[in-house]
Amino acid sequence: MHKYIVLTLGLLAFVHSKAQQTNQANWQQRVDYVIDAQLNDTNHTLAAKLKLTYTNNSPNELTFIYFHLWPNAYKNRNTAFAKQMEENNDLSFYYSSSEEKGYIDNLNFTTGNTSLKTEETNHIDIVKVVLDKPLKSGEKIEISTPFNVKIPKVFSRLGHENQDYFITQWYPKPAVYDVNGWNEMPYLNLGEFYSEFGSFKVSITLPENYVIAATGECSNPDEYKADGLEGTGDSVPASSKELKTVTFTADNVHD
Repeated sequence: MHKYIVLTLGLLAFVHSKAQQTNQANWQQRVDYVIDAQLNDTNHTLAAKLKLTYTNNSPNELTFIYFHLWPNAYKNRNTAFAKQMEENNDLSFYYSSSEEKGYIDNLNFTTGNTSLKTEETNHIDIVKVVLDKPLKSGEKIEISTPFNVKIPKVFSRLGHENQDYFITQWYPKPAVYDVNGWNEMPYLNLGEFYSEFGSFKVSITLPENYVIAATGECSNPDEYKADGLEGTGDSVPASSKELKTVTFTADNVHD
């Protein structure tokens, strides 16, 4: 029997954001990602490295980039997500244990050999990354960082039930910059999906007897063989001691 992990780069929904206040311009920012991650299904964590190329297609010079760190929405009772859940009379997260909560840490934003300064915001799931020099219109910058994710119990879209994993909104990603400026916003259970388009190459290393469903084209042709999708009831098999790395690529996709 195999175990399952669903890895999504994002979902699409309709939200009211700054972008709806003004007609859009004929330009759009682009973010291209390379991500390598490894699942620890004992501690329910992801250890990862991210490298992104941010292209400034706007007519404006940028001196900083807001990054969403949305796994931090599950860190404590004071986040916008936690308060929204409580307001909607869903107290499952409010009364959750520390082991059931989640977060993202081990961040160190760099460009080349230069460390980038970060500044806190009013939300722990948003960080301001100050660039080492202004990013002019038409220019690109490559930004890298390691990161670790403690995967919470399923309260919203990111989470796990035992060793079944639902991995979405899980990596550091720039907020949208559009004709209205920055659209930095905390994660909410109802509404968040406004992100840039770009390309992705995502590789995940995990025990061999997991099956992964994910956005994009899978480079491992045996991942979806019919016999690999057969189950044997509700029992959870032991994790294989053998590891595999599965890679997905996608181009010109939302988030």
